[in-house]
Amino acid sequence: MGLIIGIVVAISYMIGFISNDLVENMLDDGTLIADSYSSQSEYVILSEVQNLVSSVYLRELPDQTELEYAAIRGMLESLNDPATFFIDPPVAQSESQALAGTYGGIGVLVKRIESGEFALFPFQESPSFKAGLRDNDILLKVNGISLTTDLTIDEVDQLLRGEVTDGNGVTVEIQSLSGETKEFFIEFEVINIPSVISRLTQEDESIGYLQILKFTSRTPEELETQLADLENLDISALILDLRNNSGGLLVESIEVADQFLEEGTIVIEKSRDDMTEFAASAGDDPLQVPIVILVNGRTASASELLAGALRDNDAGILMGQKTFGKGTVQQIFPLSDGSSIHITSAEWFTPNELSIAENGLEPDITLIPDESGRDVEFGEAVRYLQSILN
Repeated sequence: MGLIIGIVVAISYMIGFISNDLVENMLDDGTLIADSYSSQSEYVILSEVQNLVSSVYLRELPDQTELEYAAIRGMLESLNDPATFFIDPPVAQSESQALAGTYGGIGVLVKRIESGEFALFPFQESPSFKAGLRDNDILLKVNGISLTTDLTIDEVDQLLRGEVTDGNGVTVEIQSLSGETKEFFIEFEVINIPSVISRLTQEDESIGYLQILKFTSRTPEELETQLADLENLDISALILDLRNNSGGLLVESIEVADQFLEEGTIVIEKSRDDMTEFAASAGDDPLQVPIVILVNGRTASASELLAGALRDNDAGILMGQKTFGKGTVQQIFPLSDGSSIHITSAEWFTPNELSIAENGLEPDITLIPDESGRDVEFGEAVRYLQSILN
């Protein structure tokens, strides 16, 4: 069982990078469009081998489904494309749940600031926000245990999650911006993860901070709301954080880029038979402030599309580390037994016709990440924008 869970987690992690810019090909009832390759007569040699193995193989054979899955995987592996792959039903279900963006916890984003401390940013209307936690509260203890500097953000985040049952939760001790130490017991609830969060930076309230966690169907609407809130606060500059954003839905990422651009090309998509150029909508009134876009090696897929579109249109500069290099589009085909297949159907290019696939985006300002996990990139972005504003 542990091995199966490990495989599910590993494949889910891989999917985060290579199964993002997605388009589904289904009829309204969920069945697939039939194609000319479904007939077994196309696979004469395969049928011969199957008959021979069934007749003479010494040991017990796997069941028919396992043999069929193995044949499918072998066929797809011959394409030499890691983004085209087969997922059996349990993993397909796990992927679906992961894309749903829900978990049991207190609803807070954990960040390690330049001082090395763990700062908390509660989601609006989450259990942590309702309990009294506020942006930039420093997490000191979890269930009475002091946090050590060798803990990672992921490890701290897991301490703040758990099963949603009556009375189950976590006790946190925090230090507020005023320096006051407080303790809270917060019950776990089902958390719907927002795809966009924003705030003013504590270091300079004229600089806005906006992070896109993943591109979902909700992202364009969430971004529009968050950008309007920041504009109402009269910001003079913006940090757009795309670090660790593994991508998501293609159409939504184009809509997001459109909100930052008044004109120009957003992305060029090339399929086997066609080339399509997506352009910004005329007449939009985007945010007119200097923008630093934070990227790293886990900035992939749709987030690379956005970063490339803004830089090529001179709407922002990239700061951080080279991005992942995922520049292809996959179509997801659910199969009749609950499994699914992801097939690469197109490649996209930045407005300057730069291919992202396997290359990634080189930042305009390259920064070496801190080994202890301190967020030095954020601090450098603040200082860079302050130098421009001053």
